[in-house]
Amino acid sequence: QVQLVESGGGLVQAGGSLRLSCAASGRTFSSYYTMAWFRQAPGKEREFVAANTWDAGSPAYADSVKGRFTVSRDNAKNMVDLQMNSLKPEDTAVYYCAAGPTNFLSKSRYDYNNWGQGTQVTVSS
Repeated sequence: QVQLVESGGGLVQAGGSLRLSCAASGRTFSSYYTMAWFRQAPGKEREFVAANTWDAGSPAYADSVKGRFTVSRDNAKNMVDLQMNSLKPEDTAVYYCAAGPTNFLSKSRYDYNNWGQGTQVTVSS
């Protein structure tokens, strides 16, 4: 099994910054997993935010966060972070960490079978 635990959410004013962290553990966790962040706002579907393959090659971002968010990972510590700058009210959502395929980077939530419990991010205007 794989356990993913997110932290770092909270309330911030528009234009502010937050850093989310995800700690991965478990007997079957592999550093070769693609690690991703998704988010889900009330009444909306869970959507892709950012992801990075095991070798921390070219990360992928949703167009809505490109240039503002940065995903990074530390395989030695089994950690993946999401630095969020210039936050907007529309970034308000529950943010989920996910571990998924080992051989490609996917933006589809259906390709990820390991999920954290989520952390709330609220951006006030």
